[in-house]
Amino acid sequence: MGRRSPTAHVTAPRIKADEQMQQHEDDALLTPSEVAAMFRVNPKTVTRWARAGKISAIRTLGGHRRFRASEIRHFLERVEEGESV
Repeated sequence: MGRRSPTAHVTAPRIKADEQMQQHEDDALLTPSEVAAMFRVNPKTVTRWARAGKISAIRTLGGHRRFRASEIRHFLERVEEGESV
């Protein structure tokens, strides 16, 4: 009755601290101002890009736009490589 099977306490593998930090950074949400600073443009330009579908935005409950850091970094790489966006 009191004995548990050896597999009862199996836990998921731990993610290394570096990987966990990178995962957190990828999941981070950026404001239009933060994205604008990365591209050296006006925040309204970032809003226009979102409306045009060039980058996707997440809406907060208050209706503000937020952008996934991983997607913005990918978009920035494409822009720096000279791809048309």
